[in-house]
Amino acid sequence: MTKDITINNYILNTVRLPSNTSSDNEVKIIQGAYRIEYLMEEVRVSYKRDVNVSVGGLTIDAKEGDLSSLPRWVAKILLDQDTVEIPDNHVSTYISRALNRERIAKPHDLSGIDTDFYIRVNDYLEGLKERERENLIVSMNSFIASRLEKIVKLAAASPLSPELKEKLSAEENELYILVHNSSSTFKQRVLKKFV
Repeated sequence: MTKDITINNYILNTVRLPSNTSSDNEVKIIQGAYRIEYLMEEVRVSYKRDVNVSVGGLTIDAKEGDLSSLPRWVAKILLDQDTVEIPDNHVSTYISRALNRERIAKPHDLSGIDTDFYIRVNDYLEGLKERERENLIVSMNSFIASRLEKIVKLAAASPLSPELKEKLSAEENELYILVHNSSSTFKQRVLKKFV
């Protein structure tokens, strides 16, 4: 898998590692690439107090109550300092919709999710109170179990199609390839020359 990330007109590339590298390392590298892209996205913030600061070549001059867009990584720093608020209503809705789409999907159909879905979920979980976090984790475990069952069945039966790839997160894409390759190898071993 190759993932290009554009940051300030510079393109960073992450590429599939050699086959002797563990798939866990591949997933971590791919997750890292998507996390960088996620942290570079612009996010709306509301200032809780006056701010005049330079961060990473970015100058911020805002008054209490002002609204602006900042890269998510900057917004998170300012949030930790209790300087801004980041409205999260859209993230909660985004996750709820994905969970509902999967819940109502047919038993053999995967609903589509974004390639960075799990990165967004984990970031959202970090900001929740313990009780809210526990409730979402219960829902996510059911969501993951449903998708895992479907991915394993599909991957054992056929290679990854472009249409299906569009429905998978980056982690699920790697899982699909791993299951498909393992399934193919298993079939070749047990049926020897007949496959």
